[in-house]
Amino acid sequence: MAKTFKSALTTLLPYLHIILDRILEFVLGWILGAARSVPIPPTKKHELLSKSAVELARLIRERKLQSYEVVKAYYDRIIAVNRELNAVVDGPFLEALDEAKAIDERLERGQISEDELQRKPFLGVPFTTKDSTEVAGKLHTLGLVSRRMERSLQDAECIRLMKESGAIILATSNVPEVNKWIETRNMLIGQTKNPYDYRRSVGGSSGGEAALISACCTAFGLGTDIGGSIRIPAFNCGIFGHKPSKGVVNMRGCTFRSGYEEHTMVCAGPMTRYATDLIPIIKVISAPKMLTKLRLDDNVNLKTLRYFYIPTNKMMQCNPIGSEEQTLMFKICQHFKTLTGNEVKLANLPNLEMSGKMWRYWMTQEPANFNKLLGNGATLNPYIELFKKLLGRSEFTMAAIYSLIDALLPAEKEQQIRDATKNCKETLTELLGDNGVLFFHSSPRTAPFHYYPLVKIMDFSYFSIFNVLQVPVTQVPMGLDSRGMPMGIQVVATDMNDRLCLYVAKELERTFGGWVPPYKKQ
Repeated sequence: MAKTFKSALTTLLPYLHIILDRILEFVLGWILGAARSVPIPPTKKHELLSKSAVELARLIRERKLQSYEVVKAYYDRIIAVNRELNAVVDGPFLEALDEAKAIDERLERGQISEDELQRKPFLGVPFTTKDSTEVAGKLHTLGLVSRRMERSLQDAECIRLMKESGAIILATSNVPEVNKWIETRNMLIGQTKNPYDYRRSVGGSSGGEAALISACCTAFGLGTDIGGSIRIPAFNCGIFGHKPSKGVVNMRGCTFRSGYEEHTMVCAGPMTRYATDLIPIIKVISAPKMLTKLRLDDNVNLKTLRYFYIPTNKMMQCNPIGSEEQTLMFKICQHFKTLTGNEVKLANLPNLEMSGKMWRYWMTQEPANFNKLLGNGATLNPYIELFKKLLGRSEFTMAAIYSLIDALLPAEKEQQIRDATKNCKETLTELLGDNGVLFFHSSPRTAPFHYYPLVKIMDFSYFSIFNVLQVPVTQVPMGLDSRGMPMGIQVVATDMNDRLCLYVAKELERTFGGWVPPYKKQ
């Protein structure tokens, strides 16, 4: 009897997901009103603002563009669109303009040697980063009302390295409270809007960062990723995002990390409009000893790689994969079949249906305590915070309170999860080896309306499983769906084979177009 019931539930559940999805889309769409998107930049500025970071750096080095001209264009763009986009926590910084002017003067006087130019590949190019990553002297709130006046004393290691490369920090961007939610909303700054449709989610936790990049408010950005926090916003906002192999980027200064943590799923990585920017940025922010292991300059012959795909993670709690997403996967497989002459093989990983459980367990093994982070050092009572929320007196969003309550629920079975993780990781490693990549759906559907994840959260498991397995992943934009929202795909490789993901990402961009501006060109 129980077996028959389970079989019937398995058959009905996809239809129930679809019905609930459509109800939420209708209700939230009605509440949030008509669609609006970020405005197009002025005609004279559009070409400059939409260039790649690498190209901007080259033009500045060759003195075909001035750094001040570039920084001022992005500065003005933030001022023009952030009132509605609501992606900035601190900035744009006036001192960025002064720094750019000083660079131009040195270049004009011939005071920058060729050796210094080699050491500063992003000289004069503006970038941004999320508020949870320390920037010396700038606000460091983590989306908490209790930290509204807190400022960083020093740069996070990845920011220090980026500045040493000549890049200019322009602003810091919005995050959900202490980064632990798949939307970007807090009680301090408010809700960040998706550049393609203000009613829809930018994702989280690097949501403000993704919105700024896609809307042409910055040349590139740095995000962090513990459960999809680079890739979810990159997907929702139609840009590239790379989660590197474990240990590639020193995490000192990112959400209070010391940089000495051995057991953690969190990584820092680049977020860009163009695939061509990813490798140069990774070269800058990677720990020197890791660059040798990454072999980013080694040639990758795409025709000799082995390609695999997985059509679903089989989690009953997730939406079924949409028809447009299925068609996209088919097109990707067909392209690489044509390129190599070989089929892109259907693959399977054991225990994928436990993706959500695995991530939930491994989050309890992280060195950071979410409750104390949320309380800015104090321990919070979930029931009191929920009661205060119901009275309209809470300093936290409902999403943060969800996470507090989740910690009170029964724990996952430790040995079962550890065994499941080990089996899944070993199978993936054996499947891909050092010359294989896996195509994996980013999500069953494109960016939902704001608040949708409060009802249906588990689709993020398509991202978080690769934090559990601690392998490199590149999120690749793949055009727009019938609603005008960004589609995408994840490209996965084994440990230290980041370059395979990155070269495949370039090929996908070349073939399918990559980033599509969130506004109509005039």
